[in-house]
Amino acid sequence: MKSIQTELVREILSRFDLEGAVTEAVPYGEGHINDTFLATNEHGRHYILQRINTEIFRDPEALMENVCGVTDYLRGMIERQGGDTERETMRVRRDREGLACVRDPEGGAWRVYDFVERTVCLQRVRGAEDLKTVGEAFGRFQRMLAGYPAETLHETIPRFHDTPDRYEKFERALEADVCKRAGECAEAIAFVQARKRDCGVLMELLSAGELPLRVTHNDTKLNNVLIDEKTGRGICVIDLDTVMPGLSLNDFGDTVRFGANDCEEDERDLTKVNFSLPLYESFTEGFLSGCGGALTEKELEYLPWGAKLMTLECGVRFLTDHLEGDHYFKIHREGQNLDRARTQFKLVSDMERDWEAMSGVVRKYCL
Repeated sequence: MKSIQTELVREILSRFDLEGAVTEAVPYGEGHINDTFLATNEHGRHYILQRINTEIFRDPEALMENVCGVTDYLRGMIERQGGDTERETMRVRRDREGLACVRDPEGGAWRVYDFVERTVCLQRVRGAEDLKTVGEAFGRFQRMLAGYPAETLHETIPRFHDTPDRYEKFERALEADVCKRAGECAEAIAFVQARKRDCGVLMELLSAGELPLRVTHNDTKLNNVLIDEKTGRGICVIDLDTVMPGLSLNDFGDTVRFGANDCEEDERDLTKVNFSLPLYESFTEGFLSGCGGALTEKELEYLPWGAKLMTLECGVRFLTDHLEGDHYFKIHREGQNLDRARTQFKLVSDMERDWEAMSGVVRKYCL
């Protein structure tokens, strides 16, 4: 995205009633998708200003309709349960005309949130307790939104976690082989093709009505939960751009993929890539505790499938991008996306090895 002039940032902020004049706005955070600024008003109150990446999110007004609907609903639930509505969900600021998404002269889309004070955002898993804490937050997110009509939400990225569709895109990339790379990754290709049937398991259950459509976050990484500095409790789920209709199993599985290992995503030495059953158990315990019985028996039965398929899907996306010339995921060296794919496939293999134990963990915390 283009660099942003200070004058433009200040002009956008002036459209919002932020309870005082803004005195400073500086780049903030480690996100790679949207442009983010921390704004401070004359009374020392903070706000998050973001320019939405419209190359990825092509309908930012629909995206913000999702965010406003979900956060308003959450706020009502939190209030009824006696929680802190100022800190336990994101608060969207409207401009002076009541809009949650404003446009600049070049068509850029902007939004403002209240900043949640006295919280930390973790970038890496420090231990099992972190995953339990994050699991509780994402499980609570599922429980509190269980009554929200998921079908009313817009798809901000169509077919984002449609694993059979991801497989079809991989096959097309393999057939085209535009970069003539298929020969160097034959083992990875064979790994994916051997699991073609697996890719459709959850979507088939959804189509058959055996799994419910839910409000899902779809990017359940560690750093999308704000943790209270004093209590250590995960209090607020953030980054709601990909909130869409989906499967609870995908939200569960994406955190397992991201957190239940201690390897780098692009580790070349696969002997260093290992799925951690203890970390998986910590997250599962937290997630099911947070869900508080909101999941169906079929969802509980297929939770390990969520972990396996989110990991497999991610690997397929990395491998597809490698075959197509690395146009989606940024790389810093030749073959990085292939290495990323191989780490995901090693984790899938480990999960298949530990399948009975993974299922046993779910049963343990369903009692």
